[in-house]
Amino acid sequence: MWAYYETEDWSVLPPELNRRFNPAFNMASIKQAFNEAVERVSTVRMPAPTRLRDLIRQIRAARTAAEERTVVNKECAYIRSTFREEDSVWRCRNIAKLLYIHMLGYPAHFGQLECLKLIASTRFTDKRIGYLGAMLLLDERQDVHLLITNCLKNDLNSTTQFVIGLALCTLGAIASPGMARDLAAEVERLMKSPNAYIRKKAALCAFRIIRRVPELMEMFLPATRSLLTEKNHGVLITGVTLITEMCENSIDTLNHFKKIVPNLVRILKNLILAGYSPEHDVSGVSDPFLQVKILRLLRILGHNDVETSEAMNDILAQVATNTETSKNVGNTILYETVLSIMDIKSESGLRVLAVNILGRFLLNNDKNIRYVALNTLLKTVYVDTSAVQRHRSTILECLKDPDVSIRRRAMELSFALVNTSNIKNMMKELLLFLERADPEFKAQCSSNIVMSAERYAPNKRWHLETLFKVLVAAGNYVRDDVVACTIQLISETQTQQAYAVNALWHALEKDTFDKQPLAQVATWCIGEYGDLLLYAQPHEDVEAPVNLTEDDVIDVYQRLLWSPQNTVITKQYTLLSLTKLSTRFQCGNDRPPRFYRKIRQIIDTFGSNLHIELQQRGIEFSQLFRKYDHLRLALLERMPPMETAKPQANGIIGIANGDQDVEEEKPPIEQVSASTDSSALLDLLGSSDLGMPSISSPTTTALPAITPVTNNNLLDLLGGLDLSTTPASPASVIGQIQSPSQPFGPSTNFMVDGLLNSTAQNDAQTMVIFDNNGLKITFTVERPDDLPDLLVINMTAVNSNIISLTDFVFSAAVPRAFQLQMLSPSGTVIAPSGQVTQVLKVSSLNNGVLRMRLRISYTGPSGPVLEQTEVNNFPLMGVQ
Repeated sequence: MWAYYETEDWSVLPPELNRRFNPAFNMASIKQAFNEAVERVSTVRMPAPTRLRDLIRQIRAARTAAEERTVVNKECAYIRSTFREEDSVWRCRNIAKLLYIHMLGYPAHFGQLECLKLIASTRFTDKRIGYLGAMLLLDERQDVHLLITNCLKNDLNSTTQFVIGLALCTLGAIASPGMARDLAAEVERLMKSPNAYIRKKAALCAFRIIRRVPELMEMFLPATRSLLTEKNHGVLITGVTLITEMCENSIDTLNHFKKIVPNLVRILKNLILAGYSPEHDVSGVSDPFLQVKILRLLRILGHNDVETSEAMNDILAQVATNTETSKNVGNTILYETVLSIMDIKSESGLRVLAVNILGRFLLNNDKNIRYVALNTLLKTVYVDTSAVQRHRSTILECLKDPDVSIRRRAMELSFALVNTSNIKNMMKELLLFLERADPEFKAQCSSNIVMSAERYAPNKRWHLETLFKVLVAAGNYVRDDVVACTIQLISETQTQQAYAVNALWHALEKDTFDKQPLAQVATWCIGEYGDLLLYAQPHEDVEAPVNLTEDDVIDVYQRLLWSPQNTVITKQYTLLSLTKLSTRFQCGNDRPPRFYRKIRQIIDTFGSNLHIELQQRGIEFSQLFRKYDHLRLALLERMPPMETAKPQANGIIGIANGDQDVEEEKPPIEQVSASTDSSALLDLLGSSDLGMPSISSPTTTALPAITPVTNNNLLDLLGGLDLSTTPASPASVIGQIQSPSQPFGPSTNFMVDGLLNSTAQNDAQTMVIFDNNGLKITFTVERPDDLPDLLVINMTAVNSNIISLTDFVFSAAVPRAFQLQMLSPSGTVIAPSGQVTQVLKVSSLNNGVLRMRLRISYTGPSGPVLEQTEVNNFPLMGVQ
């Protein structure tokens, strides 16, 4: 047809077409019709784009992710094509759809320049979408970000308040340090605008600018001070927010704004006493948002300032007594009031009132309010323990709460309330909780019960009973430190060994396959004191086994050794204990006695055991009955009492409670000196591990070398090790008396060598006391010039992992010659690359060398972790 149209010659058409056309057809009519068709095609415009609501409906209707991607890709291709047009009437609609696509996670960077075109538009609708797109699609890493500065400056000088508001919001959202410096003067000018809407937006923008560039704070001080005289609540709340940010970032600004405390008190009093105002009323409370902001600012201004705190004591009491508690709004204000009371230098009566408010929170039906109350009480228990003790029964009731988070916080708070006067009642409740607790609670709860009993036990008998109950209730969830502490206590308490061996025998007779730690303690105790089990006269209050023979004991041991449910570690305990029983049982008339032959037969069978550790023990113990039988009695004699010093309770169970009533018969932690006393050296090796054969193998962490000593008793204990020639590491020393293959459990002991870890060896001002698994803890030690018997230790814990460490608890214990006060930590969660700080104050009752036992617990990537360490290179106290 084109050929015919160009030549007007019918002969160029194919014959079949030539026959179909009428030769007499008017050529002018053909040309006219063709030209009209071309004109219609050229005037057709692209169809209107899909509306945003239709796009959302299409995406939601997609059944699979592939269908959704198809819809999005098709729409993005269409949006790209429309962006190529210079004057697109649908640019605003397309940017709105593109922002929705961006929020779904699809790339939308190709719309950045189009946002700038919308911002430059004179239409408010286009500006609004353009600024919204700039806030979502631009940041300071994009080159396009620099092009928006002039647009922002022009709009900040606009005559329309809403355009100015859009520019201020965008500046606060995407301002880089350079952009903030360029436009800070404009923002400061707008803070003085007569329009309340603009003043509010400008104050919020200044808040964001100060966060980005703190040195610009001084520019905004005069305008910020005038915001407190506002009548408009919106401007007033933004002014309080801006002042709070300034005070948190600068000490000088904090001191400057302490003068405004009377103004804040007056504003807060007017809010409390004001009548009904429908504009600001929320559930019967006048502007609770402003009240909360003012209370937080008062808390910051009154921190560690007696004079400022006195000025706000009365208003805090009025807020605490006049706020309605039936609605959640009132509870929010009361919670902020409690935090303020506890953080400033408030009166003791006001602190009691705050704790009573938290006690009422514990009775609330809302579990969120109960959780907040427990968290706050856990922080304030070290500030006013006696006030929190009044709510002990309510806190213990929270241990039965169905919510797992509330139970966890109630458990931590319960241990913080334990002291000498309530130890028996508290342990009774906590043991009941341990029996029915979820598995995730048992390990931490059992360890804390052991530490509480160790610090506050009224007598040795009660202490042992409590430890045995923990072993029974916690089962296999007991940590290794509990086993070590129990064995050590039995060893050093000679008057209670008959009771211990009888009680453990009754527990061992029952099904102990799910209680491996109990079986380990029981077999160790029976192996050491088996003669007391069979031949000693029990006390009247001890339930002694009736008609118990040597064969009965060996039968139980045989059941433990042959059971496939028992672990290899338990069988190691049992095999060593059975070997020791050959010297504990008395021989009869038959030579050798029947039980002797039975013990030897059982041990011989382990000479071919598949497990290499059991096989080695079986072969070596068999040699004691043959080749070295003359040495068996001497080698298997009863171990001497383990009189090593033990770590006292940690911070979670009330170190800072000020309770100095500790059982007199327990040995204190002695000061480290240059003497050659063997107990001091054993303490340096780790009192909870050394001296207990076949309990657990040492950790692989590098430990400091041992100073050579010449004490013969210690050399005998270590198996004739020659310490005078080559200093041995604690790992090598412990390895000679413990099982070399048994791994540590969740608890690992670390010993810190101050001379190696301190960054200032002469005065020990800064020292790294722990560095493991991405957690690094540093001590910064300061000693006031006017108080030579006081050390102020600033603890900093830094997390270098890529995930957060939760439930972080740092605990410490010192000898009785010192007093320790631990202030509340800055938090219990350490974010990646974040830190938690805590202040410790140690005072000396007499001059001496400070030693400190530390316990660090947290939940990491692999679950709960419990670490122990010791620091012994502090500056000498009492010496200038």
